Amino acid sequence: MKGLMLALGFLVALCTLCAQAQPAIQPDFKPDKIVGKWYSFALASNSDWFQAKRGHMKMCTTVITPTADGNLEVESTYPKNDRCEKRTMTYIKTDTPGRYTSKGIRTGSELDITVTYTNYDGYCIITTRINRGQSSSVMVSLFGRTQNMQAELFDRFREVAQAQGLNAEDVLILPQTGQCIL
Repeated sequence: MKGLMLALGFLVALCTLCAQAQPAIQPDFKPDKIVGKWYSFALASNSDWFQAKRGHMKMCTTVITPTADGNLEVESTYPKNDRCEKRTMTYIKTDTPGRYTSKGIRTGSELDITVTYTNYDGYCIITTRINRGQSSSVMVSLFGRTQNMQAELFDRFREVAQAQGLNAEDVLILPQTGQCIL
């Protein structure tokens, strides 16, 4: 009986951890209100790629445009080696408003993208689950409509990152260089 209670307790704890790992989705998500220009302010990730590149990352601009079939085209312009580089991805809508899928540009990773929180005209927090073969990681991103961000939104971003199992050392506040800010 004691062993059964321990096993049941373990399963409850495990299910609680699994439930916490699923990112929240913005209630009543409105895709038409998320379109337009955004500035990246912060990233948090446990991916090897992010950890290797974090010293070179800077604030960039991202423009979200709706497609005719209800997906989102996401074009980011960022500084790289004293020039501006652009990357475009298509976020494919799912049956859940605020949740999209895509493929990683360089690696072909499966991306599960969730608009976690947004007020549409000020900030947006996006959680991306990255699956490549047997490995998986997560990235949380903070965007703003202007080049200034309220301090309490950085706190909310850190809370979301922590809820996804990320640590303080996984967080990067992106430096503003003025480069490639269109």
